[in-house]
Amino acid sequence: MTRPVEARIHMRALAHNLARVRAVAPHSRVMAVIKADGYGHGIRNVARALDPDAYGVACLEEALCLREAGIAQPIVLLEGFFAAAELPLIAQHDLDVVIHHLQQVETLERVTLSAPLKVWLKIDTGMHRLGVRPEAVNGMVERLNACRNVQPPIAYMTHFARADARDEATTASQWALFTQTLNSLPGPRSAANSGGLLGWPETHADWVRPGIMLYGASPYADLDGSDVRLEPAMTLCSRLIAVSALRRGDAVGYGGTWICPEDMPVGVVAIGYGDGYPRHAPAGTPVLVNGQRVSLIGRVSMDMITVDLRTLAQAQVGDSVVLWGEGLPVEEIARHAETIAYELLCKITPRVPRVMLT
Repeated sequence: MTRPVEARIHMRALAHNLARVRAVAPHSRVMAVIKADGYGHGIRNVARALDPDAYGVACLEEALCLREAGIAQPIVLLEGFFAAAELPLIAQHDLDVVIHHLQQVETLERVTLSAPLKVWLKIDTGMHRLGVRPEAVNGMVERLNACRNVQPPIAYMTHFARADARDEATTASQWALFTQTLNSLPGPRSAANSGGLLGWPETHADWVRPGIMLYGASPYADLDGSDVRLEPAMTLCSRLIAVSALRRGDAVGYGGTWICPEDMPVGVVAIGYGDGYPRHAPAGTPVLVNGQRVSLIGRVSMDMITVDLRTLAQAQVGDSVVLWGEGLPVEEIARHAETIAYELLCKITPRVPRVMLT
């Protein structure tokens, strides 16, 4: 019998969340961001469950994985290329590249390729991570238009730094700078990530780039996915592998940090930080056993956690456990662990099977 841990990936939820994107931004094309192994859901699984206008990935390796899986839609390398040696494969597989610094342009000007590349120029409007300064855009556009390895028209993108804060003015300022910088330059535009897509409709432009919302989680710290009509695409599941009757004063787990306040049943669940469950999740973090909430107690270990079963005295070995997903928002676990849903989803380790459900 195999270890009873699996991440159930709900294809119907992925499709629902993409439909939600299209309903919110009906006049924009959709670039589905599926980097980091589809935010932990399995990049091929996600690509096959969705049907966007394009996919966004971080690197060539992710793009080649999609092409090998038969994905024919446009694929955008959101961090561009890292070395000239990648460019022949990028041309061969008809991948779009993001250009975000001068050295990339210089490389494109030097190489010989089998076909010109579709290029996105990234503009730094305030994120101050990747992108060319607004005052350098016109010069970069001139060089790209003159480059034999660039297929016109050039497309343009920027990235919002604070779109997850709906009452913060930075997004509006970034959008204004983006539109002002481009002025009358031809070519498609893209700015809105999940936060911008849901909270800043004026930024939808020609392309939206949903990431976290495709997986059913909210981009906003104070909301869960269900609050913005999304469905969780992953349910992380396990089972009780032991139930013990402990006595008042018994210490539970490494370091004995949690002491039983009375005689009580304690359950052991086959899940731990070796699977991607957050090690720093504190006592009181909710867990579902047979659909009912109980609390994590003691420290999370590599392969197991312990839970308080005083409110579920009938629980027994083999009972089903949900760590997050259907009935228990991943955002809630993230708040307890003082992190974000993005990190929890992306950190599910390879030893956890992804099981596709329709």
